[in-house]
This record gives sequence, C-alpha cells and structure tokens, in this order.
Amino acid sequence: MTATAAEDWKHWSDGRAASVSAPHGQLALTGTHWLEPEPAEIPGLPGHWWADTEGVRVRASAGDGITVTGTDGPLDGEVLLRPDSDPAADTAVLGDLLLVPIEREGELALRVFDPAAPRRAAFAGISAHPYAPEWAVPAVFTPFEDETRSVVVPNADGKERPLAVNGQIAFTVAGEHRTLTVSQSGNRLSGVIADASSGIDTYRFRFITLPAPDADGRTVLDLNRAYLPPCAFSDHFICPFPPPGNRLDFAVEAGEKQVLSR
Repeated sequence: MTATAAEDWKHWSDGRAASVSAPHGQLALTGTHWLEPEPAEIPGLPGHWWADTEGVRVRASAGDGITVTGTDGPLDGEVLLRPDSDPAADTAVLGDLLLVPIEREGELALRVFDPAAPRRAAFAGISAHPYAPEWAVPAVFTPFEDETRSVVVPNADGKERPLAVNGQIAFTVAGEHRTLTVSQSGNRLSGVIADASSGIDTYRFRFITLPAPDADGRTVLDLNRAYLPPCAFSDHFICPFPPPGNRLDFAVEAGEKQVLSR
C-alpha cells in the first residue's frame, strides 16, 4: 500500500461522511411524495402540489413562504418546477427545508430535505474496512452488442423498475475471476453489487464507480471505494437492488460497511 493511495482513500472517505451529513445531504431526506395530476396537499407543507407533463406544479400564496431557488421573493400564485431529470432542474426552499422535484420512469415526486432530520442528528459516521491495495484490481469493460439493455430489478421501496445497463466488467480479485454488469453514464461506469458479507457485516448491497475505460476497455475496479447506497441513510430513497449475476459468492472485505448512529 502506498502512502498516496491510502491518503487518497482517506480523503474520499472523509468526503463521503461530510456529503451525506451536510444540511441537505442524504441523511436529511424526510419524505418522497409521489404526485397525482390533481392538486393536493403534502403533509407538513403549505400550498397544493401536482404533476403534469412538464414537471411539478405548485400553487401557494406569499404568506406560505415557499421560494423558488433563484427568485427574489416568496411564490404568490402558480409555478412549474422542473424535475432532476431536466438539465435546467428547479428546487425550492421553505425556511430550512429544501424541496426537490424528481422524475423516475415518468412518475413525479417532491423530495423534502430537513436539516433537523433525526437520522442526521444521530449520525456518527460510516464504518469501513481499512484500505487494502489487493482490492483495487484491473478490469476490462465489454459493452453489450446492443449497447443498452433494460433489466427489471426490485427497488428499496418495494417496487420493481427497469435498470439501464451497458455491459460487463471482467476482473480477478481474491483469487476469483468474476464479471459484473454495469451501467455507463458519460465516460464513467457504475454498478450495484452484493457479496457474501451483504446483510451481515455490510449493508445489504453497495454501489461501485469505475473510471472511464480506455480504448481497449481497460479500467480499475477499486472495491475499497464500494459505497453505501442512499437508502442506507434514509428510507425515502428508492435505490435499485443488484441485477442478476451481481451477487458475488465471497466476502468483499473492502469499502463502506454500515451507517453508525449515536
């Protein structure tokens, strides 16, 4: 293990803890409210909210105190909030609350992030295995011939949703040659995995991210940076479970393990 590799991993690990525990980080999510086409109230929020073909709409008066991010004053009337799937996505605030419209498979919802969330107040860090260089290994990415496939997988909220996947990585770790199915977003690769430690020593599944493969598909799988999905920090996230074949039959003794609470 080089000092540089260990230091880089420590910096990444510290950054992860800081990110999830930020005032509007993953620990602050207190609700994901799915919206219907008809205006309705959301528990704990003023105004009326609904979904249409363009995004999330809200109707409120100035006295309600909802402000669309980037505007000068409270909303007085009706406005469209574009969801996170839109390059020009909108957010709103209500006091300390951050209100984030999202879109998943054509369905719209409003997420509420509250800095006073109990899980954020109780957060005591993320347990992790010590950095070990043997868990960072070369990998080769092979895209599917049809480039993108859709695999239906269960999600943390109990629903099944399609997961877009683009190919497989092949690698050898702990003496075992394996493949994992991954997605490609931009140049980087990502995946959802489980292993023999999942649900025992570590959370029930974890996410991985790999650098962009070169022209020959070569990249690096660093399982020291296997990280907990958002639903480990709040029950209101809808993380996908691992697709078929992404459950390793040996324990990956690397990466993040569990959320720690006081």
